[in-house]
Amino acid sequence: MKKTYYLAVDLGATSGRTILASYDGEKVDMEELTRFKHPMLPIAGHIFWNLPGLYHEILEGMKVASEKMKAIGGELKSIGIDTWGCDVAYFNADGTIAGLPYCYRDAHTAGAVDKFCEEMPKNEVYGKTGIQFMDFNTLFQLHTLKRNGAEVIKNASKILFIPDALAYMLTGNAVTESTVASTSQILNPNTGELDGELLEKLDLTVDKFGKLVNPGAVIGKLTKEVQQYTGLGDVPVVAVAGHDTASAVIAVPTPDPDYAYLSCGTWSLLGIESDKPIITEDSFNYNFTNEGGIDGTVRFLKNICGLWVFERCRAELPDAPKDISELVALCQDSDCESIINPDDASFANPESMTEAIKVYCEKSGQSVPVSVADFVRVVFRSLANRVAEVLDILKNFSDHPISRLHVIGGGSRNAYLMQFIADDTKLPVVAGPTECTALGNVLVQLRADGMAPTLADMRKVAINSTETKTYLPN
Repeated sequence: MKKTYYLAVDLGATSGRTILASYDGEKVDMEELTRFKHPMLPIAGHIFWNLPGLYHEILEGMKVASEKMKAIGGELKSIGIDTWGCDVAYFNADGTIAGLPYCYRDAHTAGAVDKFCEEMPKNEVYGKTGIQFMDFNTLFQLHTLKRNGAEVIKNASKILFIPDALAYMLTGNAVTESTVASTSQILNPNTGELDGELLEKLDLTVDKFGKLVNPGAVIGKLTKEVQQYTGLGDVPVVAVAGHDTASAVIAVPTPDPDYAYLSCGTWSLLGIESDKPIITEDSFNYNFTNEGGIDGTVRFLKNICGLWVFERCRAELPDAPKDISELVALCQDSDCESIINPDDASFANPESMTEAIKVYCEKSGQSVPVSVADFVRVVFRSLANRVAEVLDILKNFSDHPISRLHVIGGGSRNAYLMQFIADDTKLPVVAGPTECTALGNVLVQLRADGMAPTLADMRKVAINSTETKTYLPN
């Protein structure tokens, strides 16, 4: 068949990319068109996202895509946007930006969970949403703004999650895509709607948000102004799985459901796919979360520490090799067997990560790492140990056997960490692809275009489009 083309906009919390994907009827090939940084903006004692700057970078990527299409004589079929979750943007009734989005790292939400739960018990909030408690969840961000009397929440005509906000700026149509909405702790996974009682606590009504849609819905076509600026035609913008992790899970190259996944980057998400929400006393006590997936599935998962500890150590070790492959290989040159809990509060954001590790090991009666190799080994073994611990708990919630672990994201390239995880979990570890998020974005666009109508079809394309490596436990 003739190749078809799709544009994926993939935004992480520090950088973003526009990616041109081509589909030949069997597999997807992807080409990065643009890559850009988007730093947080410190203004008036708060931290914000530069939404106009993000929008400009997307337009520039669309320009490059337009030129590429003209050069090869192709036609861009659609555009999809995925981003991080929780944060929202505010718009006036005329579609103009009412205020910059607060960044989830802004300190104004410190203690926000406890403040909200003075009005509604914690177990009741969890029963309604099934979402793990973090101060920066949308529910608590909005409650913080309400308590502080922020004008933006009172005056905004529309409150939209970041991927939906950018799609609104491109099309003029406001939607709330279900997977990114599920990160908010406002969406009820049993009803599939924003919870009215939670909204009442915020003095908000459902009409402040866009119409709820599922992945694969067409949001609208590019406005005339955007067409003129970019050189593209009336290309539709598709609501992909707007939450980046939801997009990544769609693209896990698996032939069956008997697996768990680990999205491994600076932070890690370990979970399973479930046909229904899992909201029990045990899931509440273990602080597991129920986020939306494709076709009404639920991503039942837990946020755990990823390579954050390693990245911080790397920055603090002056003798560490600059080449990342040389650095990670040093774990072979140490026999330090100490294990830390990387999710311990002492490693959240210490002044010195290496010092925090030393103190933890000393207090727990373990060998204190000294060399660069020691620190690398301790961190990797500890991350693997934590994955195994949480996976053992996760197995108790799964209604199907877990016969392997799929690791996706940048961490899947670390062969030493993958082997440690295989050894500790006693499961085969299938590593890759690193580009799952962008691929999942494209797969939903294929569905909207009638090319991969079922999840099985999408997973088949994912298998054809990716390379993986399997690590067997020793």
